[in-house]
Amino acid sequence: MGFFARLGNMISGFLNLFIGKIEEKNPAAVFEAAIQDHKAKYQDLKKAVSNIVFLRNKCESELEALNTELEQVKVDLQGAIVTNQDDLALILLKKQDQLEEAIQAKEIELQGVAKQAESSMEQLREFEARIQDLKKQRDIKLAQLENAIARDKINEAMSGLSTDASTTALAEVLDSIDKRVAQADVTAELTGNSLDSQIAEARAAGKKQQALARLESMKQAQLAGQGQESDAKERLAKLKAAQQGGDSSGSSSDDVSSAGGKTI
Repeated sequence: MGFFARLGNMISGFLNLFIGKIEEKNPAAVFEAAIQDHKAKYQDLKKAVSNIVFLRNKCESELEALNTELEQVKVDLQGAIVTNQDDLALILLKKQDQLEEAIQAKEIELQGVAKQAESSMEQLREFEARIQDLKKQRDIKLAQLENAIARDKINEAMSGLSTDASTTALAEVLDSIDKRVAQADVTAELTGNSLDSQIAEARAAGKKQQALARLESMKQAQLAGQGQESDAKERLAKLKAAQQGGDSSGSSSDDVSSAGGKTI
């Protein structure tokens, strides 16, 4: 290999490496370039397919014209036969044969063109679907890339929290606040042993004792009421029993008197 060839390969390699770095840093541009390239090829393919479709439509029109002409020749041939125009009938008969051969050839041509047009249309639809898939892939991959970049930034931020100066300062402030709260707790505990706190504690105990005494008094009153009710019920029962005893003795005296009268 010559010097210039080697130099050319080296330059080409550097250019490819440089372009590769640029493409790696800008994937959206690479996707867009690929999509535009596919669109350009799609337009070329569409133009070729349109030419094939044009040929198919032209064959169909020519075949239709030949069939129309053949039908007219048949009608003319019948008329020549009826009017005994043999020379004209021979000419029309020959023309009929020519038309039938042309129609047969045109049908074969139309079949080939129609098949090619159908295949080309299918390729065109597949190419269009390929462009749509490429767009979807672009959207998915670029979204994944943005997600990965965001996660990398979060990880970098999280990894740098322990050595961050502001975080250290915040930790010191939190410690100072906790120390101040502890001092306040000590002051509160000391204050709890003062004279005022003792008086307050005694006052609360006195109020509690008064409440307990009041509750006991209410219970006693309730028990006394229940005792009076029980005495009243017992007295009523005795009265009823005495009344029933008096009625029983009165009935016995009447029976004795009746019996004595009968003996006399």
